[in-house]
Amino acid sequence: MTIDVHPHFDEMTNTVSYVVADTATRRAAIIDPVLDFDPKAAQLATETADALLGIVERERLTVDWILETHAHADHLSAAHYLRRKTGAPVVIGEHITDVQKIFLPLFEIGDIAADGAVFDRLVADGDTLPLGDSEIGVLHVPGHTPADVAYLIGDTAFVGDTLFMPDYGTARADFPGGDAATLYRSIQKIFALPDETRIFVCHDYLPEGRDQYAWETTVAAEKAANVHVHEGVSEAAYVAMREKRDSGLSAPTLILPSLQVNVRAGALPEASDEGHVFLRLPVNVFPKPSPLPDGV
Repeated sequence: MTIDVHPHFDEMTNTVSYVVADTATRRAAIIDPVLDFDPKAAQLATETADALLGIVERERLTVDWILETHAHADHLSAAHYLRRKTGAPVVIGEHITDVQKIFLPLFEIGDIAADGAVFDRLVADGDTLPLGDSEIGVLHVPGHTPADVAYLIGDTAFVGDTLFMPDYGTARADFPGGDAATLYRSIQKIFALPDETRIFVCHDYLPEGRDQYAWETTVAAEKAANVHVHEGVSEAAYVAMREKRDSGLSAPTLILPSLQVNVRAGALPEASDEGHVFLRLPVNVFPKPSPLPDGV
């Protein structure tokens, strides 16, 4: 089995979405799609998601799955929009229910239950999904959030926010339900994959010394050179580093609009009687901003 990987980078949110296709059958999955949102004007758009649909049309693909690695805090998901456009089910890790239990009360969301039912399929560690002649494996990699999963397809691993490029490091672990020690152990699960496994990350932020965005690396490269968690870094040392860094991070710019949409599988709240859709802005929920960049 062979697969084609088509990345699409959204510079506004530093997010990489993917269209992944089984070469023989042209069956495809879309991973971590972005719904454009201008927080200053409260305007939504679908340009980035439509670019993914453009790849699907250009490559003559049939979309079987829309895969979320987790409930993102830095961009709104276009999963619901793409579900309506393609008919493909939206998939996320089964521990999304833990995330919903945290954030539904925070936003006082009462029209959905914390049971994951707004998603079409919840997957657990070790589950598989068909993709033409290929197969999608599921690896539960919590720590950034309780629900993070990586998707294993052929010789590739789509790791969400768990790992970034080697010169940028790893995800933060200070969100509700996150834990640095758990994240370290999840990374070791990824490091246990074959060295030649290609890793595709969900975000890239340009570190000092690099002027081109990048999103593909390998297990071997991560183990050799990840600035936070290369081979030889102990769990205790990693946790101390991660917790110190996280203590100085500001909340991501789009965390409040993102989470209340993403726990709904990318759907918006129901419109008011006047036809308006509202997102909530709970006050004094997250720490004050710091000078460090989001997502470090």
